[in-house]
Amino acid sequence: MASLHASEPAVAGVAGWRGLAARTEAAIGWLVEIPAALLVVAEIVVLFAGIVARYVLHKPLIWSDELASILFLWLAMLGAVVAFRRGEHMRMTALVGMVGPRARAFLDAVAVCAALAFLLMIVYPAYDYAYEESYIVTPALEIQNVWRAAALCVGASLMIVLALLRLARVADLGVTLAALVLVAALSAMFWYAGPALKPLGNLNLIIFFIGVVAATVLSGVPIAFAFGLASFGYLATTTSVPMLVVIGRMDEGMSHLILLSVPLFVFLGLLIEMTGMAKAMVQFLASLLGHVRGGLSYVLVGAMYLVSGISGAKAADMAAVAPVLFPEMKRRGAKPGDLVALLSATGAQTETIPPSLVLITIGSVTGVSIAALFTGGLLPGVILAITLCVVVRFRYRNEDLSHVVKASRAEIGRTFLIALPALALPFIIRAAVVEGVATATEVSTIGIVYSLVVGLLVYRQFDWARLKPMLIETAALSGAILFIIGAATAMAWALTQSGFSRDLAALMAKAPGGGATFIAISIVAFVVLGSVLEGIPAIVLFGPLLFPIARQLGVHEVHYAMVVILSMGIGLFAPPFGVGYYAACAIGRVSPDEGMGPIWGYLLALLVGLVVVAAVPWISIGFL
Repeated sequence: MASLHASEPAVAGVAGWRGLAARTEAAIGWLVEIPAALLVVAEIVVLFAGIVARYVLHKPLIWSDELASILFLWLAMLGAVVAFRRGEHMRMTALVGMVGPRARAFLDAVAVCAALAFLLMIVYPAYDYAYEESYIVTPALEIQNVWRAAALCVGASLMIVLALLRLARVADLGVTLAALVLVAALSAMFWYAGPALKPLGNLNLIIFFIGVVAATVLSGVPIAFAFGLASFGYLATTTSVPMLVVIGRMDEGMSHLILLSVPLFVFLGLLIEMTGMAKAMVQFLASLLGHVRGGLSYVLVGAMYLVSGISGAKAADMAAVAPVLFPEMKRRGAKPGDLVALLSATGAQTETIPPSLVLITIGSVTGVSIAALFTGGLLPGVILAITLCVVVRFRYRNEDLSHVVKASRAEIGRTFLIALPALALPFIIRAAVVEGVATATEVSTIGIVYSLVVGLLVYRQFDWARLKPMLIETAALSGAILFIIGAATAMAWALTQSGFSRDLAALMAKAPGGGATFIAISIVAFVVLGSVLEGIPAIVLFGPLLFPIARQLGVHEVHYAMVVILSMGIGLFAPPFGVGYYAACAIGRVSPDEGMGPIWGYLLALLVGLVVVAAVPWISIGFL
């Protein structure tokens, strides 16, 4: 991820209309961030109250899921607004970063103008959609559904205002005008070319969903808006589908209640880092293995496995582990490039560890059981951890440990007792789902409440001042993720309606070799997709198309899900395009150039592990 505004003038001291624009944007930010943070709290309270009422009091709250769904769409859209203001919508900046400052400023302005174009296209259909929903009354709360659907129109309107303010505040006037003219000219060109495009049939899929998407993504337009522009352009110029449908599909994609676990697990990941639970787990592992060659690298692999089972968000995982381990590893002579390379590799290795956001997303868009995915994801992560450890053993075979003191049994026991409450968390989360105490959506609230109690009473490390920024960060990251899912859902629907999915299914089904060939093709495809689109948008876009083919060819859904997720993970953390690699570099405060060499050995190990997982379905489905 990267910011849409690399350099911004401070609010204070900016004169004239730019100062007014800056103050207005800051005011809108404050007005949106507070409700977004409160919505995160409200969702936690509503879902946890539902668990208590159903499991403890045996009096289910029939309205809890409905209220959670209404609040969720508002959380998603206000979170998207916060992410837009903070420049945190996911975008590919590998090529943008290679150009000079003047060209980069122009491309940043184009990214804002492209996002503005999409928002202007959907704001009226969003209003129309909310009006249509006013005729629908919700079953439990008995209120008009417009109270929920209005979130789409309000969110789009706020982002339009913020886009205009950013263009007024940040960019040079000449750069802004050039970007506006370019985007307006391209939009007009496609609109007036509509009559010529319609007879082209499925060739339009290449023009819009390859050409437009590739051009916008590579030029730095946020992925969600790139998807939205392609979908809206395709439907508006080559079909007679009302644009109301685009909004409906976005609503459908963002409103799966299972996706409510996204913001809650993001917040849980931030919470375990703040309360010291992650640090306690890492210190225990370090006392066990810190005295062997490459020991702290093994600890890094194990710690990422454990923490991934709690937070579900790769950025949170790496941010929880790296600051604890990296200083000591550097003191022992580890090279910064090798550290960040291994951190990236462990990020890819742990993509299948429950409750991974990618697992939750893949279950929500394909209908595969979330519980089965959670069970099936544990052992593949172990297989890839073993392959990484083989590389670690080879690289650190000559490490000098003469200055390292082996931890005594008493010290190991002490760190174990300190870490025990933290180590129990992933088992509590899993037990709550398996025993039926909570659904996959609700279980994160149990983890949050548990972490609050442990942080306050056991570790006594709870910084109340960090709570508000954590809630706002949760809303922003969740909004960015969910907005991508909404735009990708509309794009996937457009692809499906075109007949592309049927053609693809027929082509893949005819590939020689049956299921084995299909899996091999999928590995290559998702490694590439993972590096370009990131995991969640790639899953939302292609999951509904490819999983039915897997079933048709006799490939178990959970096995196929593990292969797909691990393939995308390798792409996500593979330079030069993998966004996850640059996130690891930022967290480890290491130049990306330093990790380019060491990471290829780890990626090769991950690829070997992936082939083993793909060739042996039992690894994924043996415990179902």
